[in-house]
Amino acid sequence: MHWIAPSEKDTVTATLEKRLWDAADQFRANSGLKAQEYSGPILGLIFLRFAEVRFAAQRATLEKAGASSRRGSRVDEPAAYHAAGVIFLGPEARFDHLLTQPESSALGSLVNLAMREIERHNPTLGGVLPKTYNLFSGTLLKELLKKVSEIPASVDFDAFGRIYEYFLGEFARTEGQKGGEFYTPSSIVKLLAEIIEPFHGRILDPACGSGGMFVQSARFVAEHQKNPAAELSICGVEKTDETGRLCRLNLAVHGLEGGHPPRRQRQQLLRRPARSSAGRRPVRLRPGQSALQRQRGR
Repeated sequence: MHWIAPSEKDTVTATLEKRLWDAADQFRANSGLKAQEYSGPILGLIFLRFAEVRFAAQRATLEKAGASSRRGSRVDEPAAYHAAGVIFLGPEARFDHLLTQPESSALGSLVNLAMREIERHNPTLGGVLPKTYNLFSGTLLKELLKKVSEIPASVDFDAFGRIYEYFLGEFARTEGQKGGEFYTPSSIVKLLAEIIEPFHGRILDPACGSGGMFVQSARFVAEHQKNPAAELSICGVEKTDETGRLCRLNLAVHGLEGGHPPRRQRQQLLRRPARSSAGRRPVRLRPGQSALQRQRGR
């Protein structure tokens, strides 16, 4: 995926993300759930909406190609989506399918099943997606699905990323000091990116949190008319598994992917961060096309 990021935040997206947040926060206030119980699942639904928009676009492309191909249609082959950097969604894992389900106590289980199906067909997302939707009442979950569906399929991919970032910031604000463990205000991170000018090369964030530095660095490169996937190699370290999952989801929503470097390179790359960040798990992150795979251990 070639990231096309506008240099300035458009007012339409800003209005949309605030409206979505205000509604989601009101739903939470009426649910009795704590912010930390609520944040992951909400961000997961935003991710699923993003994934479906990209999936539908690629499916339409494959259907058109299949009509004139001797091989026949590849619309149901996960590899045909992965090759284009798109997350494959089975029928029961699609946002529109969940949106049409009746409001019942079983809705949470259906969303959990959808998340497991996504991880099964897309190994780079293994262990990343939230599966605690059974904590939500059927009524609450149905309202949330309806609200997230208001994100138009026509918005550009970067708009999804900005909505995700906005929700991360608001959840951090509601959690107070604890929120600072996984989120640094985007204005500060943007300033840091503009100071270091990451046009090309390797970036290390030894306390990567939810991945804001990586996202802003990639955006900086895109704003200078280059492809972050080709220009940047990103390395991060994070001590908390839950925060690591937030980071991987954040990068996935922004169309970034990580992988495993060769063993020797990995050892050389991670040896110093592992010593200097006691108790933190190294994670190797590299921009690519669809999701982020976290390298555990040394």
